[in-house]
Amino acid sequence: MKLVTYQTDGPPRIGAVQEEQIIDLTSLAATMLELIAMGADGLERAAAHTAAAETAVPLTTARLLPPIPRPPRNVMCLGLNYAEHAQESYGALGQEVKLPAMPIVFTKSATAVNGPYDDIPYDPAVSTLIDWEAELAVIIGRRGINIPAAEANSNIFGYTVLNDVSARDLQRGGKQYFKGKSLDGSCPIGPWIVTADEIPDPHALAIRCRVNGETKQQSNTRHMIFDIPTTIAYLSRGMALLPGDIIATGTPDGVGFARTPPEYLAPGDVVECEVERIGVIRNTIGAAP
Repeated sequence: MKLVTYQTDGPPRIGAVQEEQIIDLTSLAATMLELIAMGADGLERAAAHTAAAETAVPLTTARLLPPIPRPPRNVMCLGLNYAEHAQESYGALGQEVKLPAMPIVFTKSATAVNGPYDDIPYDPAVSTLIDWEAELAVIIGRRGINIPAAEANSNIFGYTVLNDVSARDLQRGGKQYFKGKSLDGSCPIGPWIVTADEIPDPHALAIRCRVNGETKQQSNTRHMIFDIPTTIAYLSRGMALLPGDIIATGTPDGVGFARTPPEYLAPGDVVECEVERIGVIRNTIGAAP
């Protein structure tokens, strides 16, 4: 199923997308987090409700919100998880290339989460070095701690598309990623969650980013250094993963700061991030205040 959080003329609701229509699921759960917490039973009930539904909302008339508008905690992200991105990053900084021996983890504030088609705020008084990073994101479906990699897939609820928008000057100047990754609106996700049963192999998906229609990133999730089960096992070691946790699995090469000359996003630019079998998010850089 493709599961959305959407809005028409009232409060946010959840639904399932089917043939360009939304089947409302709010009678089953008020929010996406509530539906995720219902586990396999919730998905079975959602599927049955969708199959029996006699009314629907045209997708074109709804505003799609982030599938999880407010995650239970910060979005967990992997840095330098594609070898070619690691190489371009170290090269742009004039440093020796060292591929990570274990996952590099940072977080984005939960308040950074943004809608799949909403504007990305831009304030030159904060940063003008705004960069794009297309990523596949994993949604955790149930609580787990010390999860073996061999059992990690059973903890996955689904997948979505994420743009890890980055303020490069803040990222580098603070010596930690958090501030430069956590500006409000700097984490567009969506347009929906595709449930895990619809993605038999998340490590065989094309991933792309376009800026104003020009392809900037084009790769495949098979090039991850640390695959998803390894990442889940690592993150859950001594730290429980929770239903609704979002894990961004890293971006491939082609980011702006590593290009020659460097390129950054500016007001009016349209950035699209796409993952095969999931969908496309499309965000415009907002006007400066």
